[in-house]
Amino acid sequence: MQWPAFVVLTIADALVLDALPPISTTDGTGLNLIEGVLIATFANLFLVGAVAPWLARRLADRRAAALATAGAPPPTQAARDVLQDRTATALLIAGLLAVIVSGLANRPLIVSETDATEAAGRAVLDYVERSGNEELQRNAETANILKQGDDYFRICIARDDRESFFCLLVDTDYDPPKVTKDPSAESNEAFRGG
Repeated sequence: MQWPAFVVLTIADALVLDALPPISTTDGTGLNLIEGVLIATFANLFLVGAVAPWLARRLADRRAAALATAGAPPPTQAARDVLQDRTATALLIAGLLAVIVSGLANRPLIVSETDATEAAGRAVLDYVERSGNEELQRNAETANILKQGDDYFRICIARDDRESFFCLLVDTDYDPPKVTKDPSAESNEAFRGG
């Protein structure tokens, strides 16, 4: 089963790496399918060629010791081969689960009370990424939102000095949301008067 599982799970790993990359690249796109296939192939070859034989040998030795204690004959070579095959298949499945978990863990988290505030948050993150401004990208987690209407928001990101702010006005009534720079650099707290 290990070689059919190797082929199927390598393709599945590559598709997951493409859809849910566990790392971000400099252009923000993640991995493409070809890179996913290469990474998955080498990782799965390592699991099947190095980890599975070592682990299967350890398990077979443990089983042989238990059988010897009970006075039973040691496992045959065929039993050892079946154990290695099952171990390799289990490791390939565990590898796919690890790729899925790491991809899900790398997804950006936006905590939002409504769909409109989530859309505004995503629009600001997209704006910051496209801006190329390293200071904004570095401080994106400081963004806070001030709701000014049902679909209109003021979102401010603190500068490095934490004294001045870069603020954007976001109208989620548009698709995609309309984002414009606010000329005011005061925080949302000062802006609302508190």
